[in-house]
Amino acid sequence: MRFTLRLLSAVLCVLCGLNEAQAKKPNIILVITDDQGYGPIGRHGHPWIRTPHLDKLYDTSTRFTRFMVSPTCAPTRAALMTGRHPMKNGVTHTILERERMTLKATTLPQVLKQAGYTSGIFGKWHLGDEEPYQPHKRGFDEAFIHGAGGIGQAYNCSCADAPGNKYFDPVVRHNGSFVKTNGFCTDIFFTAALGWIKEKKKGDSPFFAYITTNAPHGPFIAPPKNTKYFTDRGFGKTQAGFYGMIENIDENMGRLMGKLEEWDLYKDTVLIFMSDNGMTGGGSGRMGQEVAKGYPFFNAGMKGLKGSAEEGGVRVPFLVRWDGQWQAGRDIPTLSAHIDVLPTFAEIAGIKKLPLGQVEGRSFLPLLTGKKKRLPDNRYLFTHRGRWPTGTNPDEHKMFNYSIRSEKWRYVAPQSARKGTKTQGSLYNMKNDPGQKTNVVEKHPRVVKKMQAAYEQFWSEARPLMVNEGVPMSKTRPYHVWFDEQTKNGGIPEWKEPEL
Repeated sequence: MRFTLRLLSAVLCVLCGLNEAQAKKPNIILVITDDQGYGPIGRHGHPWIRTPHLDKLYDTSTRFTRFMVSPTCAPTRAALMTGRHPMKNGVTHTILERERMTLKATTLPQVLKQAGYTSGIFGKWHLGDEEPYQPHKRGFDEAFIHGAGGIGQAYNCSCADAPGNKYFDPVVRHNGSFVKTNGFCTDIFFTAALGWIKEKKKGDSPFFAYITTNAPHGPFIAPPKNTKYFTDRGFGKTQAGFYGMIENIDENMGRLMGKLEEWDLYKDTVLIFMSDNGMTGGGSGRMGQEVAKGYPFFNAGMKGLKGSAEEGGVRVPFLVRWDGQWQAGRDIPTLSAHIDVLPTFAEIAGIKKLPLGQVEGRSFLPLLTGKKKRLPDNRYLFTHRGRWPTGTNPDEHKMFNYSIRSEKWRYVAPQSARKGTKTQGSLYNMKNDPGQKTNVVEKHPRVVKKMQAAYEQFWSEARPLMVNEGVPMSKTRPYHVWFDEQTKNGGIPEWKEPEL
């Protein structure tokens, strides 16, 4: 009987033009780092950082060379989770209740459940710290996370991590209860993810593992063995911590890739590596001349850093590996973005029914499979820095700190919203001038007019959905309240590290 079913499955695969690995829904592992950006990877030309495992992943992956996200962390994560622009999820900031993703949105793990996926998140969530917004209430079956936008952060609102938390031995919220861990945060999040993956691989259901490091977000603290290499070479404390955290991430990517090979999961698993926004200022500043050779920082020739609507603020690595299915070592220059991840994952999983009226991204699976060399150049990607002062009218900031991107063009609006500031921005031909050296706005008024008309339409759609504007600040910090309650009612137990 089992042989007959396998034979029937094989016949159906042939009839559909699929091999058995393609017919089976693959596991999906998405690793997203915090504030790393595009530059700090060896294969991207970085002159001093050592990333042998990311370099190996680069060599064995299909690479999207023009992949765009948002300028800061919570907006990018909202787009990944929903397939639409973060402002349409109410996310216009990273704090002050404006990081909370609308409860009306259907999330990526909820979509994947249609195809039988079980989902786990390990690390940073940053889309709301109040209970209804937490990932174990938004479709994740396993949630092992810190609070706020970073370990130890706390603001005068609901956005706050467990009190007194540090990068070493942090308290982590595990499926709604706190546990005390032992070790460096990145190592812990990867270990928790690997333990979960080890258990899930025994079952028949596919899994989605979302590994979301808080590193290399500031404060720039790395294990001493990782910082020493840089301090010994004349780097300052900030840069040594920033680059040390990235080298630690690389070590953990090596652990992950090694286990996927040991557990024979590569043929059944899509592995993706990306960052959430452009490189933070932790990678800039004066460094030892012996290493930096006169250059203050390396950003792969791009203009702008984290928080900027320029290319360097939103372009990130996007490496995709599925052994035996998608061609390794191939570059895809087609403009793609965070809003495309949900529809792509859905198509990989064979899901045709997406949340009605929500998803505005498009699947790039045809590019991965090689069925298409490019997708139509018929859309614009809109970036707005957001982060305007809480309590002000967003419309006052509409014409500043935004950009519009097509395959060829990037229009960048002025940064200042001061009264009397000119609203004419800059236009760059990104095909000929990827470093944004020459402003050609005066030469192409029709291009600018068309792009600005599209932006007006975008804003008119997004503005009513900015549901967190003007809401009162929470009088309590939920993570603090829950931590105090658990401390009084039994305490914080030690986390039992899984055996790998």
